[in-house]
Amino acid sequence: MNILSINWYPGHMAKAKRLIREDLKLVDMVIELLDARIPSSSTNPDFSSLYHNKIRVIVLNKADYADPDKTKKWQDHYQNQNMPVVAINALNKKDINNVRKFLFSLADEKRKQIRKQKGINKTIRAMVVGIPNVGKSTFINSITGKSKAKTGDRPGITKVKQWFRVTPYFELLDTPGLLWPKFEEELIGLHLAYVGSIKEEIIQPEEVAFRFLEEMSESYPDLLKTRFQLNHIDREGHELLAEIAVKRGWLQSGGIADIERAAKQVLYEYQAGIIGRTTLELPY
Repeated sequence: MNILSINWYPGHMAKAKRLIREDLKLVDMVIELLDARIPSSSTNPDFSSLYHNKIRVIVLNKADYADPDKTKKWQDHYQNQNMPVVAINALNKKDINNVRKFLFSLADEKRKQIRKQKGINKTIRAMVVGIPNVGKSTFINSITGKSKAKTGDRPGITKVKQWFRVTPYFELLDTPGLLWPKFEEELIGLHLAYVGSIKEEIIQPEEVAFRFLEEMSESYPDLLKTRFQLNHIDREGHELLAEIAVKRGWLQSGGIADIERAAKQVLYEYQAGIIGRTTLELPY
């Protein structure tokens, strides 16, 4: 399978991009959520050009699923580019309290600047952006302390923009998850599929799982061996997947390994952080 050939950029995503461009006129800050396991692949290459003249904050979400040493390298990378960055688990209260203080301090600084320039005490508005399934709505619910933004474990839950007041002087705007129309590299598409940012109906789970197992066998062989009780991992992905199906007892009639079930389960366990803490990309 060549994931680059998949036509997965439907009209609603093109519309979402137009809406984001329009909504940027309404905000002072952009909070860009990235998946801490794949920071590079979860960054939309169009974002940098769209976000000029805005405060841009990088939030490495799902950091509890990521390799902490590599997360530190990513934080250093963004800080070296003078980008404010935090690594969090959006469901962790301590993390959320810290990021709230961080965002409020940036908002207060911006409000003071506007008050000095224009003599008004302006409410600072921030847009929350990111790829599907990166946890934008969960993040907003945690920051506001309310369950108003719709959440789910499938990409594309947020369909329209939603405003949320955090304090009298700080508001958040939720936006639909946005992907881009083509990948420069097939690996980007695969990484997005691994973490569940591309709808399952659009990909072929078996092919994605094959490639995932092969990549994990090189990057995190011990985690792979331990989770799936594999003795030898220097094999092709389809062989590893078949062995996982057999070891888990997922067999079809005639004793044939249920590859489809195994593939979906392997990807689910990665997306849920069950396999272990991994980061598949480095900032160089």
